[in-house]
Amino acid sequence: MVLASGSPRRAALLERLGLRPEIRPSDVDETPHDAETPADLVRRLAALKAMAAEAGDGEVVVAADTEVVLDGAVLGKPSDRADAQAMLRALSGRAHEVLTGVATRKGALVHVDVVRTTVVFRDLTDREIAWYLDTGEPFDKAGAYGLQGAGAALVAHLEGSDTNVVGLPLAETVALLRLVGMDVLAPGS
Repeated sequence: MVLASGSPRRAALLERLGLRPEIRPSDVDETPHDAETPADLVRRLAALKAMAAEAGDGEVVVAADTEVVLDGAVLGKPSDRADAQAMLRALSGRAHEVLTGVATRKGALVHVDVVRTTVVFRDLTDREIAWYLDTGEPFDKAGAYGLQGAGAALVAHLEGSDTNVVGLPLAETVALLRLVGMDVLAPGS
């Protein structure tokens, strides 16, 4: 199996299933197209990453793209501390969506799904935001937070897949792997 991502979080999620993928990040242009919805964006990027990954005959590729969406706008990775602070203030006390496009590929066969999770942040004080910024966590994550780390303290609750928020929805990934002939939850697959 090939993971077309350099994300250690995605690799760790696959390892929960007993999989040890080869890490082969694919490089694609992630610029959104004009009038492209966030769901269309993550679907397109996951498929592009799966197709761009180097894979030999018989190798299965898993690729994903995760975006944080607030009021219909995609919040990418913050450019600096002030940008991360602004994102966290905007998310404070509000619900937002995390969308992940996940794709599996074997040869020319590609399957893609989009998973949505609603995340509700607590009302955050300026002191809490400064504390979280000081952890260093926000700077390489879409929306400036990570559920798998200290960022979990910012979340009041979520509706949907928690692994989706981390970057790879496991239940849907297992279903997509089955579509390309890999049943990871069955012995001998």
